[in-house]
Formats: sequence, structure tokens, C-alpha cells
Amino acid sequence: MQNISFLREEFIQYLNAKVSVKEPANLYEPMVYILGQGGKRLRPVLVLMAAEIFECPYQKALDAALAIEIFHNFSLVHDDIMDDAPLRRGKETVHEKWDVNTGILSGDAMLINAYQLFENYEGEVFRELAKLFSKTAIEVCEGQQYDIDFETRDNVTISDYLKMIEYKTAVLVGASLQMGAIVAKASSSCKKAIYEYGRLLGIAFQLQDDYLDAFGDPDTFGKQVGGDIIENKKTFLYLKTLEAANENEARQLEHLYTISPADNSGKIEAVKNLFESSGAAEITRREIERYTRKAFLILDKIDLPEAKKEPLRKFGEMLMERQV
Repeated sequence: MQNISFLREEFIQYLNAKVSVKEPANLYEPMVYILGQGGKRLRPVLVLMAAEIFECPYQKALDAALAIEIFHNFSLVHDDIMDDAPLRRGKETVHEKWDVNTGILSGDAMLINAYQLFENYEGEVFRELAKLFSKTAIEVCEGQQYDIDFETRDNVTISDYLKMIEYKTAVLVGASLQMGAIVAKASSSCKKAIYEYGRLLGIAFQLQDDYLDAFGDPDTFGKQVGGDIIENKKTFLYLKTLEAANENEARQLEHLYTISPADNSGKIEAVKNLFESSGAAEITRREIERYTRKAFLILDKIDLPEAKKEPLRKFGEMLMERQV
């Protein structure tokens, strides 16, 4: 079993060899630009890992891994347009560097290219990959729409929020693992189980991301601490605080989420205090642990020798510790 760093480097070499600028340049240059910005390449690495775990050479899964990475970056291009974001990974977003129309069209072409990569597989493997990809792609779109809707909805529930993060984030993690298992022609039960492992781990990771946005170390988190509070996002912490707080605290939190002061430091501290005093912060920590534990229990049940499962267990631990 190859290590994560090796698989990442092998994938990057494959990406660089397969994705290049051709005519019309204004369609393909943005694709090369966004795919060349780096990132941790976690999803394609998971595809390759899963293939190897089920006794398949990782090279056979490179096209599926590339499809996942192209789709993920397609979604980022369109997300940045919807958010009117100026920067992505410290660089100009595609629509800022070119224009909105180019961003939309290049993103569309990326989605089509992702589907084309499945044509390199035959028969039942092709059918399974395409079916899973279509299901996952529409769920990611649904998750994005839920996220947009929540900005103006006042009746968002905890279950609504969990469904949103499952679709927007977790299903792509699960699909990445299942694609590797499909290429390896693993059993139906193994394919389902490895998907569920990824889905649960993805939910835990997103809940942790919400928590770290408020309480993380700014030197290690990699994003502005308090960003969700500044943007008045209805995260798990926010919704759980409304549920757990007394009436006065709930009203105070709702008021804080209606203001946009020039200096947000006071707002951030006030909201964090409410997250803590209501018990929502502790509840969130427990939920992160619960979903992580559920993921590892699923992994335990997969019909594989323990030595085969260990790389996935280690990856999950490193992911939750922000070490990959």
C-alpha cells in the first residue's frame, strides 16, 4: 500500500500530463489555472487509496480520481461566482481573472470533461461510476442550493443543516472512496460500507470546520477565525445555541446576527460567549466525536484484513487532526 504523499504526487503528475491548454484558449486556460492552484488533493487520493485497499493497482483508478478532482474544482469556480469571491487559495478567482461568462463556460466544460473520463472504463465499471457520479453531482448542487436558501430562511433546523453539509461536502468524500472500490471491483457490501465511512467522516469534518471557525487557532486553522460569525452563517453552533439557550440569550444571538459592525471583534467574542454559555460548543464537540466514532465503526465492519483497513483509519485520524 502506497503512502498518501506518494499517491498525491502520482496524481499530480497524471493531472499535469492530462490537462493542458488547447483552443479556444479562453475556455481551457481557466481550467488549467484552477486545477494548478494546488490544494490537498484529498478526494483523488481517497480514490487511489480505496482501489489499492481492494487489491487494484492505483494506476487503474487515476481517471476516476481525475474526474473527482475536476468536478470538485468545477464546483469551486461556480461557487466563487455565486459568492462574488475575489480570491481562492490566495489567488484571483477565475471570474475575477477573466470574467463571469468565461467562468461559467469553463466550469461547464470541466463538468463535461469529468464525465468523459469515465469513458476510459468498460462495461459495468463504467455504468457504476457514471451512476454514482450523477447521483453525487446533483446532491452537491442540492447542498449548495440549501446553503444559499439558509441565508434568508429563519426556520432552519438542525436536521436541515446536517442534510446541507452532507450533500455539499460529505457525499463527495464517500463517492471518492466508493469510486476506488468500483474500479477495483469490490463486493457490493464493501462498496456501500466504504461510501458510508467517507460520508460519516465528511460530516464530522464539516462540523469540526464549523467549530474551528469560531474556536480554532488562527495560526493553524488556515482561515479567518470568526468568518462564519461575520457572515451570519447559520452553522450547527448557531442553531444548537438557539435550541439550548434561554430566551434572553437566544434573542441576543439573533440580534447579533442582524448587525455588521465596522469592527467585528466585539461581535465575534459576544457570539462565542453565547456558544459556550449555552452549552452548544460542548454539544458540537460531542457530535464531532460521535460522527467520527460511527465512521470508524463502519470501517471496522468492512470485510478486509485489519492491515488493509489501517491506511484508511490513519487517513481519517490525520484528516480530523488537520494533518493532511
